[in-house]
Amino acid sequence: MKAWYNISAIILLIMALPCIISAQENGAIYIDPRIGNVGQLLEPTRPLVHLPHQLIRFAPDRKDYFDDQIGAFPLTIVSHRLGQVFSLKPFIGEVTPGSWKGRMTWDHELEVNRPWYYSTFLIDDEITVEFTPGKKTGYFRMEFPSSSEPALLLGVYNGGRALWNFLSAGEVTGMEIYNGDIKVYMYGVFSGDGKAGVIDNGRVTEGKVIESADARAWIRWPRGTRRVEFKYAISYISVDAAKQHFEQELSHKDFSSLSDEGKSTWEQAMGQVSVEGGTEAQKRSFYTALYRCSERMVDITEDGAYYSGFDKQVHKDSRPFYTDDWVWDTYLALHPLRMILNPSQEEDMLQSYVRMYEQGGWMPTFPVLFGDHACMNGFHSSIVFLDAYRKGLKRFDIDKAYEGMKKNSMEATLLPWRNGKKTALDDFYHTAGYFPALRIGEKETESRVHEFERRQAVAITLGHSYDDWAVSQLAMDLGRKDEQEIFGRRAENYRHLWNPDKQMFLPKDDKGNWIDIDPKFDGGPGGRDYYDENNGYTYLWQVQEDIPALISLMGGKEKMEKRLDQLFREGLDRPKPEFWSKFPDATGLIGQFSMGNEPSFHIPYLYNYTGAPWKTQKRIRFLLDTWFKDNIFGIPGDEDGGGMSAFVVFSSMGFYPVTPGLPVYTIGSPVFSKVTIQLGNGKRFTLAAHNCSVVNKYIQSATMDGKELKTPWFTHQQLMNGGSLVLEMGPKPNKTWGTGEGHL
Repeated sequence: MKAWYNISAIILLIMALPCIISAQENGAIYIDPRIGNVGQLLEPTRPLVHLPHQLIRFAPDRKDYFDDQIGAFPLTIVSHRLGQVFSLKPFIGEVTPGSWKGRMTWDHELEVNRPWYYSTFLIDDEITVEFTPGKKTGYFRMEFPSSSEPALLLGVYNGGRALWNFLSAGEVTGMEIYNGDIKVYMYGVFSGDGKAGVIDNGRVTEGKVIESADARAWIRWPRGTRRVEFKYAISYISVDAAKQHFEQELSHKDFSSLSDEGKSTWEQAMGQVSVEGGTEAQKRSFYTALYRCSERMVDITEDGAYYSGFDKQVHKDSRPFYTDDWVWDTYLALHPLRMILNPSQEEDMLQSYVRMYEQGGWMPTFPVLFGDHACMNGFHSSIVFLDAYRKGLKRFDIDKAYEGMKKNSMEATLLPWRNGKKTALDDFYHTAGYFPALRIGEKETESRVHEFERRQAVAITLGHSYDDWAVSQLAMDLGRKDEQEIFGRRAENYRHLWNPDKQMFLPKDDKGNWIDIDPKFDGGPGGRDYYDENNGYTYLWQVQEDIPALISLMGGKEKMEKRLDQLFREGLDRPKPEFWSKFPDATGLIGQFSMGNEPSFHIPYLYNYTGAPWKTQKRIRFLLDTWFKDNIFGIPGDEDGGGMSAFVVFSSMGFYPVTPGLPVYTIGSPVFSKVTIQLGNGKRFTLAAHNCSVVNKYIQSATMDGKELKTPWFTHQQLMNGGSLVLEMGPKPNKTWGTGEGHL
């Protein structure tokens, strides 16, 4: 009888084993960097191979997944969509000056693309190329046909002086100038000695050094050499620093050990959020989105030093220095996500912002390697600082940050795609409380207005109202009452452009008169005379910082709910090609709602504020299911280095930070039956959605930490305390859940 019990136990264990393995499965196996690699109208994602937030970022040099030819392999991508350095190309045949221009055909089914490992087969020359990344190092392994005489062609991507120098038959250094004045250095070692040469004045020679604007070098190995390996390191400080990185990271490692370390790093990163339930497709979309949230910002510290593009100097610092951030995109969800998953790293990033302000004189909004990239509009880094401070992140100089926030608001120009001191238009804004617009066809009067980006008068007014709200709120938290009142008044500026008759935010001229426009279509390319990349139907909802006031402007919750319904149903009033010829960024359209652009992210969650949370649940599930598929078309707009992916991560988990700056999350409809977040403080937050499925998307009831939850939100403190949110899900809406009164 005892033996029977033992056998029964073994059988039960075997039957349960697949479930145990599934529950412990690490999310890294679901990452597919090819998702979104064909853009609907705009930029595709890149199938990046890299370690989280590290300098080396690799992807083959090709247009997108449809492009079956590769130009070369960059040694690193310097900044998200802003350039790369040092090209490498495996080659067979006679080296000529034209050899660098040829493209290499690859086979889709013979490519392997993981965050820690890449492999492709160059089908014409039958060369296998493998790559694996370190932090500041990379490792290529190439297999050539047995009868070939293999070579590697080395080149550069940017104009300006560049250098290749073969120190020996198996050792090379390089220098390339990025963005006009930034020197990027490289040190590399080949697996065996070869015969090196350069292109000098258009001729192939066996020289060891070439320094020119289009520096090209080559190295060849004897016929029959099958395998060639190339290890290298990158530095923004010096060749010696690059060599030091090489010695620290690569000198005693082979390809497999570096790849295994990379895989382990990604497993650890993805393992911080574990999910149960959901479909395989939902897991692929979710973990690929989480992986993309680990691209930026980038740690460029090199052994306690870093090069700053903000003052063109090398600095010493005991803390990491991060750059490469597009805050117009990332303040909404990516920064808030990191405040949950890695608040200590976020503090380092914000201290990096403080350093940039000290070095450059302005608080940046699009910091990249060469400094603050004048891009988009708004000073939304102010919102990030407030959000972090209120969520308990304090390990950065908040007083210096506030100083920079205030200076930007009072002294900097608000003009889109422009940095520097204010103009006459900014003085008008500070006096009148709105940014003045031009009438259709009226000639521009301010020379500093960007010829293409225009004034964006309504978008500027709405965006800077939110920014000034952040300054006001932080002033209050820091006990600066007078400044709180000053910026608090400016936070109300959005009201000046609310047209009560047309119930829209519309432009005014400098005399205070309304400008009659079609908010669906007027304003030139991207609506940029008045809005930005989107039309007035998107900017109708850009008062995230004061949603009760927006409800009041619209005439109450019921009217706002109807406006939301109509947004998803409103027609274009013209053929899609005509609409998209003006608004190519407004992709992922459902009615006038644009899923493919950042200003829309919070809109589906606004039903939670009107007393109809079930509509948020319906919309979020539909949007995730429709626009974020696990295939090459799976991103509806520009992904922007984690900006859009963070929306997918939050929404798939079941909650979202509608108002960065308020430490509150509003609840949507999770796609998984259980989500567990391992917090840095040793605790874990769990969200269980009982009976959750593709059909069962509606919340029937909820508890938080065992107590009934009647409102569709919870606090950051509850999350970080290791809270437990339990949702009971069903196939039809419970229209009374989440309508209780409570604090927002």
